[in-house]
Amino acid sequence: MASNSKESAREDLRTDFVTLTNDILSRQQRSKEATGDLTILLSAISSACKWISNVVRKAELMKVIGVTGGTNVQNENVQKLDILSNEIMCNLLRDSGKTAILVSEEDDEAIFVEDSKRGHYCVCFDPLDGSSNIDCGVSIGTIFGIYRVKSEGAKPSIADVLRPGTEMVAAGYCMYGSSTVLVLTFQGSNEVNGYTLDPSIGEFVLTHRNMKLGPKKIYSINEGNAHTFDAAIKGYIDSVKFPPAGHTGKFTPYTARYVGSMVADVHRTILYGGVFLYPGAKLRILYECFPMALIVEAAGGKASTGRKRMLDVVPEKLHARSGIVLGTSAEVEAIEARYKELDAKK
Repeated sequence: MASNSKESAREDLRTDFVTLTNDILSRQQRSKEATGDLTILLSAISSACKWISNVVRKAELMKVIGVTGGTNVQNENVQKLDILSNEIMCNLLRDSGKTAILVSEEDDEAIFVEDSKRGHYCVCFDPLDGSSNIDCGVSIGTIFGIYRVKSEGAKPSIADVLRPGTEMVAAGYCMYGSSTVLVLTFQGSNEVNGYTLDPSIGEFVLTHRNMKLGPKKIYSINEGNAHTFDAAIKGYIDSVKFPPAGHTGKFTPYTARYVGSMVADVHRTILYGGVFLYPGAKLRILYECFPMALIVEAAGGKASTGRKRMLDVVPEKLHARSGIVLGTSAEVEAIEARYKELDAKK
């Protein structure tokens, strides 16, 4: 009986898990060029995500549900949780001592960190993506992309962040839903790992190693905006919903799934497969399109504007916008082919 009790206890209390902290430190030790600065920065981001996760779960009790009555630089209604999440991110990133510039969806201008706390990294982030879904409890999240300043001896400038997504050193998102999951990738690693927050120990634990896009046929788009879609997007959507003219064999339409929170929709796309589409120039390039594009490519997929690889785009201003399609390579290529055909007719 004693032996069985010990075995049961070992099953209930796992000690063989890998935490985010340990995983990042292991990566640092394998790199000869690593200084430890990025490790400290990522630790600050994970701490911010834990804090935001806690606030999101207690939002109703803390009376931080609802709008403030103001709008942000995107002319969107600002939620109380938006403001709080932004303050959490900015304070922890600044105090890490490893950042030089902070670019947030909630701030009109970039934040240049004071000399006494300045580091060598620039972080672009959306502190709380999908905030319009806050009141109804739908999954929301934090998105971030990290650049290293171009010249460590020079004074940081906007040019340090107005760069193509290919120059990011790392990107990730943290989803706050039935569980809190932080997904992270590094430039050139071709590996995406997911870590689930274990509240009992206060650590993100590796639960999804080397994530790759699934095989399911799912399309995700807000069809309420169908009247604004161009011919390429309309043609693609019709092709996955209806059989082609004259088709007599079996036709299996794709499944439609759309949450309205980019973090939730992209997370599902990575796990299950398919394609996420947001046509038109609405999503912000630096802190929505670029981070998600880097993650999806590392997971074996593609991300495109429809006409160009998303990561090759060079934003002209901090809050520049773009449309995006991302998901399994075959689906994104099918959409790109439609744009190529459309452009050839012009």
